[in-house]
Amino acid sequence: MTRSVIDPITRIEGHLRVEMEVTNGKVSDAWVSGGCFRGMEMVVENRTPEDAAQIVQRICGVCPVSHAHSSAIAAEKAYGIKISNNARIIRNLLEGAQFLHSHILWFYNLAALDYVNPLNALKADPADAYDLAQAAGTSMNSDFVALKERLANFADNGQLSIFSGNWFDAEDGTAYQLPPELDLICTAHYLEALTMQAKASQISAIIGGKMPHVMTLVPGGTAFVPTDQKLDELKALADEIYDWVESTMIPDTLAIAPYYIDALNWGKGCGRYVAWGVFEGPGDYASYTEQMANRYLPMGVIDDKLNLSDVQENLITEYMGRSWYKGDATYTSPYFVTEPEYTEYNVEDRYTWVKCPAYDGKPYEAGGLSRVLAAYKRNVPFVVEQVDGLLEALGAPGQIGVAQSTLGRTAVRQIETLYIAGLMKDWVAELIEALKSGDSEYFREPSTITGAGTGFWEAPRGALYHSESIKDGKIEGYQIIIPTTWNLAPINESGEHGPMEQALIGNPVGDIEKPINALRTVHSFDPCTACAVHITEPATGKSFDEPLGGEVTWRTWHITAKRIRCPSSSRTGSTLLR
Repeated sequence: MTRSVIDPITRIEGHLRVEMEVTNGKVSDAWVSGGCFRGMEMVVENRTPEDAAQIVQRICGVCPVSHAHSSAIAAEKAYGIKISNNARIIRNLLEGAQFLHSHILWFYNLAALDYVNPLNALKADPADAYDLAQAAGTSMNSDFVALKERLANFADNGQLSIFSGNWFDAEDGTAYQLPPELDLICTAHYLEALTMQAKASQISAIIGGKMPHVMTLVPGGTAFVPTDQKLDELKALADEIYDWVESTMIPDTLAIAPYYIDALNWGKGCGRYVAWGVFEGPGDYASYTEQMANRYLPMGVIDDKLNLSDVQENLITEYMGRSWYKGDATYTSPYFVTEPEYTEYNVEDRYTWVKCPAYDGKPYEAGGLSRVLAAYKRNVPFVVEQVDGLLEALGAPGQIGVAQSTLGRTAVRQIETLYIAGLMKDWVAELIEALKSGDSEYFREPSTITGAGTGFWEAPRGALYHSESIKDGKIEGYQIIIPTTWNLAPINESGEHGPMEQALIGNPVGDIEKPINALRTVHSFDPCTACAVHITEPATGKSFDEPLGGEVTWRTWHITAKRIRCPSSSRTGSTLLR
């Protein structure tokens, strides 16, 4: 079987390899390989839970708060702590700011260039762009005339910077469908998004001391104590971000979607979803399950008939037989193990560092679509109203199944972004009232230093699980299942592909050298990996050996359990936004 290398797929995080077969113009089989071993579970052993909440943030620079949060929840369950109301609000604000940063970054700066061609904007009439923006109800904050001049300067001197090397010429120039004026509008918002995601991170830095890798989120509550000045800053930033999100993200989505409406027909995936819930609600609850169900974005397990149920931890498993770990056992929560053992890349055997998590023996998708579906099924009013409006705008009123697609997965996350932006304003107001009332409790001491706990939470990319056992204040065992592990899961013990592999199968491929629809599907999951893609078409034997975006010598990675070594690599050509 001939394999061809397409390298790189940028605009994601980490290291990802996707291998596909294409038959009669569609993906007929796919294998997704995570190429990086972190082993953070080993790093935190014999350390304190307080240390762990800081260390595990280093898993990711985009969603560090979520890892600290999940770790702190696990420690608080082991310690017997219920955090104060002030700590709840502050931690929601910290988490919400990270979600806003990540969602704005993902939609405009990572995924948008699969649909928006800034070079085509050179053909736009700025006056018509203003008219179109007004008709679409989207933001007109930018000077479209000045932006077109900037783009022309980019094109004239050949320095296209972040817009270079993308697949704007894929499939004989027919892959990008937007009119020039809409390309100009969306390019303007792309650049505005760079500023707005920074403002979201500014909120994280005010509360967390810095960003990424905040310092004030600790087991027991928070080390951040608000002042009038800090609250004024938080209110101004939350208001500004909300106004921008409201005026751009959903209107832009609805303006773009009609030109790629066929993407509602592929990219479904496994059709099952997990969401552990995120953003704690006020009040006391009889159980942790009840607490998760009453989060602002509530937990839910959704089966392939879109039926909702509560989470049962004992149904979460991890299978090792197709990943680079010892043995081929299936482990049940919380008794997971991390024992790396690299063999070779072989899609018929083991082909990834990603373990194979499952729920009740089946693959489940995590992420924004999972959270929105869970909130929809639990009748969160804002989500229900917005999802129904989106489905109607897409020409599928009442058909929630339409969201199970590449375009649906991409579109619904903007609903979540607007919901969170509104909640941020509410939480700032709550905190201001708490400060006026004289409530000054932010941290609570543990009642025990021996125990075990699991932190069910959400990162921007989906369901996040941290589990730890503690003896005399030191960690004896620690395990993590991150969202992308669910989505990039390899083939399971029953021979069923993981969620992203299933989503890729059936994607139309018009240009085997530049399979833009597969790229759109990968980006719709917002995977926390970087990538190289391998693609073959057995019917024709056609292969592609020239990497995209300039001349690239493929990196050969030598990986052992103790180290990851890249002996040599050379790269020339365009630098792409990652």
